[in-house]
Amino acid sequence: MDRFRNTGQPDWDWWGRVWPTPGETLRRLGVRSGDRVAEIGCGNGYFALPAARIASPASVYAVDLDESLLAELEGLAAAKGIDTVVPVRGDARDLAALLPEPVDVALLANAFHGIDDRAAFVAGVAAALAADGRFVVVNWRDRPREETTIGGEPRGPPTDLRLGPQATRRAVEDASDLRLAREVDLPPFHYGLVFER
Repeated sequence: MDRFRNTGQPDWDWWGRVWPTPGETLRRLGVRSGDRVAEIGCGNGYFALPAARIASPASVYAVDLDESLLAELEGLAAAKGIDTVVPVRGDARDLAALLPEPVDVALLANAFHGIDDRAAFVAGVAAALAADGRFVVVNWRDRPREETTIGGEPRGPPTDLRLGPQATRRAVEDASDLRLAREVDLPPFHYGLVFER
């Protein structure tokens, strides 16, 4: 965990205020039926679980470093009758070695700002993608933290960690053969970038 500046794992109620319809957000970002998906930094599954419903019958590999969050995800998947989520514990810089197959979509939500060695991370993600795979980065807009309030409190990463779309694009394109295909506005505070080969 020392290579990632974690800014905290919000609870589901908090996520629901930011992403009231996570499945619709994923569809807007291009996740579709049959996509093999890897969600990197999945936490307890706020995006991995709806991704599994959308991508079914394909697998969704839920990747995280925190065993307790993966255990919670497994329990939630079982309670919801979702059997296509595969918890994977490990470092995403070794993503291709962690996964049993290349993926069509690698999703990273709300975490790119906290990765210190972005070049190694992006290279690891690119190596895990299928030939026509997509890397989707969802990130907080680079606005001052005091302007991104939820429930009356400033939320999200510290202002100095935030990356705008252009900085994120440069980081991904400089470290891989992936190129920006489209940008998706995700109000009120986020954007999504979809990269392809």
